[in-house]
This record gives sequence, C-alpha cells and structure tokens, in this order.
Amino acid sequence: MISGTAWVFGDHISSDAIIPARYLHQRDPHSWSKVVLGDLRPEFAGQVGFGDFIVAGRNFGCGSSREQAPLAIKNAGVGAVIAHSFSRMFFRNAFNMGLLIFTCPEAAARVHDGDRLRLDPYSGLIEDRDQETSFQAQPVDPYLADLVSQGGLIKKIRKQLTGR
Repeated sequence: MISGTAWVFGDHISSDAIIPARYLHQRDPHSWSKVVLGDLRPEFAGQVGFGDFIVAGRNFGCGSSREQAPLAIKNAGVGAVIAHSFSRMFFRNAFNMGLLIFTCPEAAARVHDGDRLRLDPYSGLIEDRDQETSFQAQPVDPYLADLVSQGGLIKKIRKQLTGR
C-alpha cells in the first residue's frame, strides 16, 4: 500500500511544466526534484512528502518526450501519479524510469487537494480517506509493474546482463 497526500493539478500538464528545460543542464537527476512542477506550484517541491500523490486531469505529461519529467517526479518522492489520462510518451517513460502511474478518470475528477489517499498498487484500488470513498483505477500491466519494482528499464536490463 502507498499512502500520502493528494496534490491536484489540472489538464494538459506538459513535460516542460514538470521539469522546465532551463534546468536540464543540471546533470544530477536528484537536483530536478527541487524544482519539479515549480512553475505551477512553487511550494510543491519543498513540501511534497514521500509517498504523496499527484492527481491530474487529462493528458498529463504532454509535450516533449523528455524522460527527465517522470524521473524528477520519482526523485521528489511521489508514490504514484493518478490522472484522467496520460500522453503516450509520458506513459511509457514513467514505467521506464520506475514511476507508478494509474489511469482513473473518476479519482481525477473527485479527489481534492490535500485529501489523504491510500493506493493498492497491485489492484489499483484508491481509497480517499477524507471523503470516505474509493475509486478503481485501471490495474497496471504485470510487465510494467515489474519494471517499476526493479527501478525502471535500465536497472532491469543491467540486472539481466550482470546478474546483480
């Protein structure tokens, strides 16, 4: 189970809004977690807690296919992103980088900023403890769940090649 607070964002949050290009020159991926989503919510990076959730509307992660966007979210400690829908490139990049994402239009429409959520990553069941309700997200494909559990595609392949 993953438990945390919901940080609600709207529709069409682009990869450039997640991690603006002006920060991409910084080579340490952990430095991006200090500025993630800062143009939209300046307090986010400094206040997001380990296991918290980003809850967003339609087409989350649209724009360029930069892999740094899901990595910045993951390194900020976000437990999962729940959205009405994801751009195709962000969807795949998220799993490749080891970030859990869930498609759930109902949760995206009804969860409020600051709600306390609990998510079963295996079944996709989302519990909103403040509203005393639950939502069923689309379960994650087992292959993609395995990618996340191994830390992403590169780490999975490295383990396969080296045995560690």
